[in-house]
Amino acid sequence: MSYTEAEIMEYIEEEDAKFIRLAFRDAYGIQKNISIMPSEIHNAFKDGISINARAIRGFESYKEPNLYLKPDPSTMAVLPWRPDTGRVLRMFCDVCTADGTPYEADTRNLLRVAVKAAQDKGIEFKFGSEMEFYLFKLDDEGAPTREPYDNAGYLDIAPLDRGENIRREICLTIEEMGLTPGRSHHERGPGQNEIDFQYGKPLKAADQITTFKMVVSTIADRNGLYADFSPVPLSDKPGNGYHINIFAKDAEGNDVVKYAAAGIIEKIKEITLFLNPTESSYTRFGNSTAPNKVNWSRNAGSELMYIDDSLGKMRAELRSPDAFSNPYIAYTLLIYAGLYGIENKLSLPREMDTEGGLLPKTRDEAVRFASESEFVRSILPESVINSYIQ
Repeated sequence: MSYTEAEIMEYIEEEDAKFIRLAFRDAYGIQKNISIMPSEIHNAFKDGISINARAIRGFESYKEPNLYLKPDPSTMAVLPWRPDTGRVLRMFCDVCTADGTPYEADTRNLLRVAVKAAQDKGIEFKFGSEMEFYLFKLDDEGAPTREPYDNAGYLDIAPLDRGENIRREICLTIEEMGLTPGRSHHERGPGQNEIDFQYGKPLKAADQITTFKMVVSTIADRNGLYADFSPVPLSDKPGNGYHINIFAKDAEGNDVVKYAAAGIIEKIKEITLFLNPTESSYTRFGNSTAPNKVNWSRNAGSELMYIDDSLGKMRAELRSPDAFSNPYIAYTLLIYAGLYGIENKLSLPREMDTEGGLLPKTRDEAVRFASESEFVRSILPESVINSYIQ
C-alpha cells in the first residue's frame, strides 16, 4: 500500500505510533536510521531531519556538516516485531541538502534518475531478486560462530532442513510489511537458504531488498542465530549470490531484454566493483556455481548470465552480484548498461562464447576497470566512485 503524508499523520494518531525510524543507506548500501518521535514528523516532511554527513561512508566529502533526511511516505511500514502499543513505523528517506536539493551521493536518488532516463527513452525496466544467506549458531556470549544451523542441502525438507520455520517467519513478516516474497528453499550449503522476490519496478525492488536484509537479520537474531550474507561465509562451501532478474520492454510493449543483456555483458567488467565490492567477492567467483567468465547461456549453470524465454516472457538473470552490493547502485548501473545495449541494438555474443574473457579476478583489478571507465564516471558522482576505489 502507498501512503500520503496526510495518511501517515492520521495513522500515527489513530494507531498509537510512538517512534518513526527514518531509514537510508550509505554509499555501500549499509542501512542506517534515526528514530524520531511523532511530534517531529511534520518537520521531517517539511525540512528534513539533520544528520552528520561526514560520519557516513560516501558522504565524507560534502562541504557542509549536515545533510537532511526527508521521508518518502509511500514507503511506510510497521515493524511487526515491535509492540502493538507504541508502534514503530519505518520510512525510507531521500537525502537532501539544506535547500532541499537531492544530495549527489544519495544512491536512492541516483536510481530514481536512472528510471526517469529510461522512461524518457520509452523503456521500462523491472528487477527481481534471488538472495542467498547462511544461518549460523551463536556461542554462549551471543557472538556468531562458523557452525551452520543445519547440514541440509539443495531443496531438502525438514527435519534435515532446520531453516524451514525461520524462512516461513521471514516471509510472513515481510508480507506484514506490504511486500510479497515469491519462493523460499534450502540452498546447497549447510545452513544456506534462499528467498526470492518476483520482479518489480526498480525503486520498489531496491527498497524491498533493503527491507528483506533487515528482516532476515532481525528474525535470525530473535531465534538465537546469525544471518550471514557475505560472499564466502565458509571457504570450502558454496558462496552467497544475489542473482538479479532483469526485464525490459519498449514503449510498444516489445521485449528488449536481449539488447539490454548484451549491453550489460559489454559493460560488466567496468561495473563489477559496484556489484562485488569486497575482497571476498572475488574469492567466490569460479567456485561452486558462481561465474567467473563473461558469457551467457540458455541453461542455468555457472555462466555470468542466464537468458530464459521458456514461458513466453524473456528474462535475463545476472549471476555475478553478491549481497554486499548496494542495490540502488546495482540497478542504476544495470539500467544504463541496458539502455546502452538497447539504443545500439547490440547483439549477444555466441552462447557460451569465451571471447569475453574473465570477470576481474581481484578487487584491485575491478578497481582498475572502474577507475578507467568513462561509462561509470558518466553515471556515478566522484564522491561515490572514490569511496569504492579508495
